[in-house]
Amino acid sequence: MDIVHYADSGWSVVPPLLAVALAIITRRVLVSLGVGIVAGSLLLNQFSPLASLHYMLDTVLRIFWVDGALNRDNVNMILFMLLLGGLISLMSVSGATRAFAEWAERRAKTRKGAKSLTGLMVFAFFIDDFFHSLSVGAICRPVTDRFQISRAKLAYLLDSTAAPVCVLMPVSSWGAYIIALVGGIMAAHGLTDQSPISAFVEMIPMNLYAVFTLIMVLVVIAFQLDIGPMRQHEQWALEGKLWDESKGRPIGLDMESPEESNGGMIDMVLPILTLTLATVYFMIDSGAAVLADKGLPFSVLGSFENTNVGSSLVYGALCSLVVSIGLAMRLKLGASNWMKAAPQGIMAMLPAINILLFAWTIGAVVRDVETGKYLASLANGNLPVEVLPAVVFVLSCAMAFATGTSWGTFGIMLPLA
Repeated sequence: MDIVHYADSGWSVVPPLLAVALAIITRRVLVSLGVGIVAGSLLLNQFSPLASLHYMLDTVLRIFWVDGALNRDNVNMILFMLLLGGLISLMSVSGATRAFAEWAERRAKTRKGAKSLTGLMVFAFFIDDFFHSLSVGAICRPVTDRFQISRAKLAYLLDSTAAPVCVLMPVSSWGAYIIALVGGIMAAHGLTDQSPISAFVEMIPMNLYAVFTLIMVLVVIAFQLDIGPMRQHEQWALEGKLWDESKGRPIGLDMESPEESNGGMIDMVLPILTLTLATVYFMIDSGAAVLADKGLPFSVLGSFENTNVGSSLVYGALCSLVVSIGLAMRLKLGASNWMKAAPQGIMAMLPAINILLFAWTIGAVVRDVETGKYLASLANGNLPVEVLPAVVFVLSCAMAFATGTSWGTFGIMLPLA
């Protein structure tokens, strides 16, 4: 398929800019992303409706099927979300989430304590930011609800701890990705006196954005700091409105524990522990297989450099689901409860899956209109070395905000820096 190239044109920023502007104005993410996708498709195909439609269909197909084979990374991520939805529904119907909420309520005692518990949970789920947000969100939601903490504040606590902690940890999906990028750059420049792992560890104190984001979370919790719209959301929560009711009731909130459910903390702790440990095992195992194929000696950090995060998350979720089902069988709840819980678990994941599909699509469109290349060209060779770090930071912020992909930003900006 022949498409127009925009690597040297300001038109390349139109699709992501349009999507971001509409998202801010309308607050309707899917519509905004859809408009950005359509705009980019029209630009790439010289405003031909039929060619643009064919391009969009082909782009969506490539999310699941590329180069004559299944796109395993994307399929695994969706499978993981569905499995996690099933796991969460089992925990809800068994009474495990209710037991955890009651346990946390006795120990947290205050709204500040509930927020601190939510923030600290990241250190048990640091393997992947996506994994953390979905898991901790489901686990801590009953706790924050009981202390009348808004869903907006819960989302802030999840998002502002997930990625920053993951990006500082070498044993995480982010760490593995960045280490691999650094290794490629060092090899390209003939730097052999230091390993990529050690270079990554030396960069940790200089990752000021992640460090200060985590500090800000601590400040927000310690001083009950709420600014702008967050203050309004927290006030609504104290009045019993946990989310903006003008936008309707979020999908997936109706998973309640039946009165006869008698699950305990073990029904949550053991599956989650299984999920974490099994995922780590499969990450090491998949990376070790790659090392063996390359004829390289095994090492834990080397395994994480070459791991397959998507398949590891799926296998870990399957192991956790088996454990959860085994625990639930002893509770002898009626089959009708399980049949009701399964679709509710899937429904809880649908909003995230829909956004992910649209994000993948606009990500492909942004890549094809070459937004990253255009933004990088504005800085490349035109800046004094002294101001390069600050400009790279600002440009990275703009690129990540516009394109919606932090990994893509790393991939583009690390070689530039």
